[in-house]
Amino acid sequence: MPLSPSSRRQFLAATAAALTGPTLLGRVALGSSGPAKPPESKGLKIGVASYSLREFPLDAALKMCQDMSVQYITLKDMHLPRTDPPETIRGNREKIEATGLTIMGGGVITWKANDEAEIRKDFEYAKAGGFPTIVCSPAPDTLDTVEKLVQEYDIQIAIHNHGPEDKWYPAPADALAALKDRDRRMGICMDIGHSVRAGADIVQSVTLAGPRLLDLHIKDLASKTDKDSQVEVGKGALDIPGLFRALLKADFAGHAALEYEINAKDPVVGMKESLAYERGVHAALVSGATS
Repeated sequence: MPLSPSSRRQFLAATAAALTGPTLLGRVALGSSGPAKPPESKGLKIGVASYSLREFPLDAALKMCQDMSVQYITLKDMHLPRTDPPETIRGNREKIEATGLTIMGGGVITWKANDEAEIRKDFEYAKAGGFPTIVCSPAPDTLDTVEKLVQEYDIQIAIHNHGPEDKWYPAPADALAALKDRDRRMGICMDIGHSVRAGADIVQSVTLAGPRLLDLHIKDLASKTDKDSQVEVGKGALDIPGLFRALLKADFAGHAALEYEINAKDPVVGMKESLAYERGVHAALVSGATS
């Protein structure tokens, strides 16, 4: 169940205190050399999908991430364009990493046609961008080709489900069925908002996916059936504490990426609130403060 308002306030207060400590103080100005990267915290890698900052160019988005004390990022191609030459992609990768951010992947990239040359271009892009994981939506008939390239490049792919409107992968179970008996580096990115709209239980889906759960898009909805009802994480109907508890139990090592799709022109206040709630829940679970 979602936390009560009083519990939610406690989580936010605990996180606000944490944000005034070494993690925030260890940040450096954008573009400086040799950034002091804070030590990786125990447990989940809570970060941001850069689509949340889609209205802003890369430099501004990076400064916003620093302001939010973000350590982990998944990149959308408006911030690291797939059409750029490899040397430009590598240069921007270095700029991103110089801020102290860890690149967890890129996407969502859609492969509609089984065209190996075109799909290969995206694996080359991922290689130049330093992506350990490509978050993707591959047409079912591309999967043999995708598997071949996963093995060649040693880059994971995580199939993103898009809810009832998705003709290929509405829910995590649909992507998992398509991946049966395939290379273990082929897994899923569970978008929890789209998953609940497709009727999935996001807590049970963690167990169902097991090691094929490679990535997460975190959001919250006021209504589990309305994709336009997104709110700040912790204000909606999704069971974030139950999800985080399941992820910790499963030793989930992927990216728990906030995908904040509302207030696109002024997202930072809502993103900070969402991240504070997530960090507070996580801290309480790791410390054993909740059952």
